[in-house]
Amino acid sequence: MPNLNKFTQLALIGPTASGKTALSIKVAQQHNAYILSLDSLSIYKEINIVSAKPTKEEQGDILHFGLDQLSPSENFDVKTFIDLYHQVYEKCLSDQKNLVIVGGTSFYLKMLIDGISEVPKISDNTRREATEHLRDLASTYEWLYSLDPAYMIQIKPNDVYRIEKALHLYLETSLTPSIYFKRFPPKPTIRHTLPIYQIVWDRALLRERIALRTQIMLEDGLIDEICMLEKQYTRKPNCMKSIGIKETLTYLDGLYDKKMLIEKITTNTARLAKRQTTFNNSQFDTVIKGSVKELEKILL
Repeated sequence: MPNLNKFTQLALIGPTASGKTALSIKVAQQHNAYILSLDSLSIYKEINIVSAKPTKEEQGDILHFGLDQLSPSENFDVKTFIDLYHQVYEKCLSDQKNLVIVGGTSFYLKMLIDGISEVPKISDNTRREATEHLRDLASTYEWLYSLDPAYMIQIKPNDVYRIEKALHLYLETSLTPSIYFKRFPPKPTIRHTLPIYQIVWDRALLRERIALRTQIMLEDGLIDEICMLEKQYTRKPNCMKSIGIKETLTYLDGLYDKKMLIEKITTNTARLAKRQTTFNNSQFDTVIKGSVKELEKILL
């Protein structure tokens, strides 16, 4: 961490299973910091094993934010993390703490740096009108696409959540999303320089780590956790389509044996890690890269 006489923050990124969690806790302990997790699964309550969420023992006396914030039945978007960042920032200033931002979902970090546009409050009338439109999802998608092809091409025809967001915006403002966001450009949330440290791994070695972590998840009760989640929340929530969950549900359907389950989770997680690395390499300008040991030496 830089100058500790005033509030400072840094971000620690890297692919899944790269060792971010353990390193972030060490850094927070040494530099009087809280931790903000930017992870699309750890934000959910009750999703513990499959998210590789740090246990209470691992968290120790370091206050963590971004964990156990939502029920699995709740949806969230990038604004959830932006609002959370503001809360954590104020908490850090109040408590005279620094901040370590850590997570594999670097898209949210990118949005904290680049910002998002403020969206209008959606009226009850708009919500009711949107509900009627969404009864015929295909026609609604085609209609929105005809109005704003440049924006809607980024949204899949079956993505109900994002189609609904675009529909709300258009019905409320009478502006297509492209025009609206041009008129109301994004405002950065993090306005000061943010040091970013990226953990890098050889792909073959990282896959070995992923395979080992998958095996440990099975031993720790992954299947029981997914059974509980399915029973309580069904398979409908978006989080139930996440890697580790969807493969286990297929195993429960009898289509995989346990060996195949481990292989599928490992392969899909390794593919995710590759996508995460590609994103990190392409989206952030000034990044300090290194192995866990190299970054530990720099940060500690």
